[in-house]
Amino acid sequence: MTGLECVRFALAALRGHRLRSILTLIGMAIGVAAVVLLTALGEGARLYITGEFAALGSNLIIVLPGRTETTGSAPITGGTAHDLTLQDAEAVQRRCPRVRQVAPISLGSARVGYGERRREVTIMGATPELLPVRRLDVAIGQFLPPGDPRRGAPVAVIGRTVQHELFGSENPLGRSIRIGDWRFRVIGVLGEKGQSLGADMDDMVIVPVASGLKIFNQTSLFRLLIEVAAHSEIDAARRDVLRILTARHQEEDVTVMTQDSVLGAFNRILGALTLALGGIAAVSLSVAGLGIMNVMLVSVSERTPEIGLLKALGAPPAAILRVFLAEAILMSAAGGGIGLLAGFAGAFVLRLRFPLLPTTPPHWAVAASLVVSFGAGILFGLLPARRAARLEPVTALAGGR
Repeated sequence: MTGLECVRFALAALRGHRLRSILTLIGMAIGVAAVVLLTALGEGARLYITGEFAALGSNLIIVLPGRTETTGSAPITGGTAHDLTLQDAEAVQRRCPRVRQVAPISLGSARVGYGERRREVTIMGATPELLPVRRLDVAIGQFLPPGDPRRGAPVAVIGRTVQHELFGSENPLGRSIRIGDWRFRVIGVLGEKGQSLGADMDDMVIVPVASGLKIFNQTSLFRLLIEVAAHSEIDAARRDVLRILTARHQEEDVTVMTQDSVLGAFNRILGALTLALGGIAAVSLSVAGLGIMNVMLVSVSERTPEIGLLKALGAPPAAILRVFLAEAILMSAAGGGIGLLAGFAGAFVLRLRFPLLPTTPPHWAVAASLVVSFGAGILFGLLPARRAARLEPVTALAGGR
């Protein structure tokens, strides 16, 4: 019996039990679709986080006030013995040759008003260096002017949402807004940026960092964003920054993180999540494989006289084995193909519904789902096929009695 004859024989057998074959196909298809769709979600989350960090800028070091320590129980953040100040930012810029620019940041929330309109927004204190470090752009007007960062001019740059809510169609440039008890002149409007790691840059007002500290009566900066000249120098620059600030504060009371380390931690977490989701979905493939084995065992029982006739006509056990294996492989292959199409269709719908989430199944997940579906067909079809091949011709012709 040739391979083509085996396939024709298997197809005829599957058509003879349409409902059972269709239910088995659906089970296999659901398993493959689940693997493709869930791994696409995990990979989409990883790519989204990676894109968000890339939007922050490149070659970044982030300095936080306070030291993060790990004890025997859980990570804790120690208190800040010294403030993170503008003088610290200037010292890092001056004494670390690997650093290209430093952007000190203060942060708070306040009610902003213009005329009779009011809006609660995030107020960020910054310097002109924030523009290139965070890869921001100005739609109209200008960004914060250069000068001594310790002297805060009463000027502000607003986001697109703030412009729309407070000014409508009116040109905001040169207008005065109130931030708490302070007045600031609008000198620019940021280009649309949207959400970036939880911060909506469109719903934000940026003022000089010294002004931001005064508005909220703060003595310590919220962060230092440090851009390093070359990616290969990030680790060395991190050590230099930590050494400089430790010497200034007489103790190590700051946390210095690199963009790569934070992104690497997220990648590891989300990569493990993707694998876990794929593993959970793969369980359904095993269940579908058991369904194939059940179908094949029933098929062997129902077709025992047919097997006896084939053997009486001279078909060797290997030919019988191939016939029943062909049935199992055809079901798993068809179910895998249908599931693959359904998984990609589901990922496409998710991309349309959530454009920011790049739900594209990873290649390894697609290949693994197909390999597992084929493997399930062969593995779970092998036992019934061997059982059929071992039947004695006389017993089989008698219906297995």
